[in-house]
Amino acid sequence: MIARTPEPPYWAVIFTSTRTDIDDGYGAMAEAMMELAARQPGFLGVESAREDVGITVSYWTDLDSIAAWKAVVKHAAAQKAGREKWYSAYVTRIARVERDYSFEAE
Repeated sequence: MIARTPEPPYWAVIFTSTRTDIDDGYGAMAEAMMELAARQPGFLGVESAREDVGITVSYWTDLDSIAAWKAVVKHAAAQKAGREKWYSAYVTRIARVERDYSFEAE
């Protein structure tokens, strides 16, 4: 689904990754992290797609909310597991959204 975000400005955390062949609970952890993120102050929404490269974009009200999410203990544990078994490479980018444009067919 496409996240419904407020009028800009707001912030985007763009997580781009390539996976290893190891599953070992990846799907359950990804779902748990989406649910946990949604309960964090400042969270606005999330979008995710995966083919050869996975991209997850989460939207936040401010940089402090992003920093607080990064510090959540369960999120830190998921990040560690990702580095150790689930991802062969990843990059996280943080950007300020200045404008957005939308269309939705009726």
